[in-house]
Amino acid sequence: MTTKMLSLYSTKMTEKMPSLYLSTINPHFSIISWKKKSFPVTGSRNLFTTTVHASRSKVDHQISRSQGHEEESLLLMRSVLGSMERVYLKRNPTAKAILDLVKSVDDADHICYDHLAFRTFGVKGHGIESMASFFLDYGYKQQEELRFPAKKLKALWFSPPSGLPHEDAATGSGVNGPLPRIFISELLVDQLSPQAQVSSANQVMEIIEKYIETSGSGYKHATLASALGSLTWKKPFFSDFQQLAKESEYAAWTLVNGYALNHVTISTHRLKTHLTNIRALNQFLQENGFKLNSEGGALKVSPDGLLLQSSTVADSISFKFSDGFTESVPCSYIEFAERLVLPQYKNLRKEEVKEFHRRDGFEVGNADKIFESTSKEQLTRRTG
Repeated sequence: MTTKMLSLYSTKMTEKMPSLYLSTINPHFSIISWKKKSFPVTGSRNLFTTTVHASRSKVDHQISRSQGHEEESLLLMRSVLGSMERVYLKRNPTAKAILDLVKSVDDADHICYDHLAFRTFGVKGHGIESMASFFLDYGYKQQEELRFPAKKLKALWFSPPSGLPHEDAATGSGVNGPLPRIFISELLVDQLSPQAQVSSANQVMEIIEKYIETSGSGYKHATLASALGSLTWKKPFFSDFQQLAKESEYAAWTLVNGYALNHVTISTHRLKTHLTNIRALNQFLQENGFKLNSEGGALKVSPDGLLLQSSTVADSISFKFSDGFTESVPCSYIEFAERLVLPQYKNLRKEEVKEFHRRDGFEVGNADKIFESTSKEQLTRRTG
């Protein structure tokens, strides 16, 4: 792209002065940068005149083109997210039923997602970075890391791209609404218990690495696999699934679900009816026969009291293993999150409150319990 330079001229002496450039560092965003340029300076009063080689209209045109590129890339990203969402809803009837139910009593055109979540194996490039690269390419920003020592997991979350029309202005629903946060976790395979690493054919680490080997460079296509609902490694044996489940239910889930959406999260505070209150939403769902994750109580609350979360228990699907067995395995679930207004913004009127006025980020204590939505204990628990 042609660089537009603003040259500065004065009188009397020659010296080095910074020259202002408009430089493009990627197809979507432009920044202002300074570079050194020599030019004549004369006159005792150091009076400067400015010769502008780039007209305002041309700059406006460049900005317009940049915004057009942003809109085009957003359409592509939303299309990919839409494919992931369709796979998710097809496989998880509970999520679809809840979305339909909430839409029937709330604003059907504005159900917003707080975040989307994915699980990965932290080995040979198949971990967090395999999914994160897609979102980083589209302007998402990496935020805090979360650690879950007992589960041998770590996670990173990513905030939506900045410099785009503010998320509060988006009026679509689901992946076509305000861009969601992204939460990606990985199993720290090298930290699994020593008992699981005893040399044997069914060693947990060996099982995971065996399938990762069949994936090859499949981690480079994690986003495509998620959008298509496909595994990047060969379909597993039931015996391997059972062995993994004994050591890590997270590992067993990832083996059969791969990069599929683990869950989507409804942003309850963006709902329009009484369901904006997550406690009311939980009660509403339970009255309609949906089973919520009871680990630590149906409602998970952060220590500061500003992040409230709950989730359903995962659906189960019939999975045909490569050794001929067809068994029921955990699939995905749907989560709910209410982010309360930060104390410094408590005096704002309701109509003035934007998303950035609310509690951001995630909480280890809440997330640790939400992970249990796919556990055998929760799946086999009676409704209540």
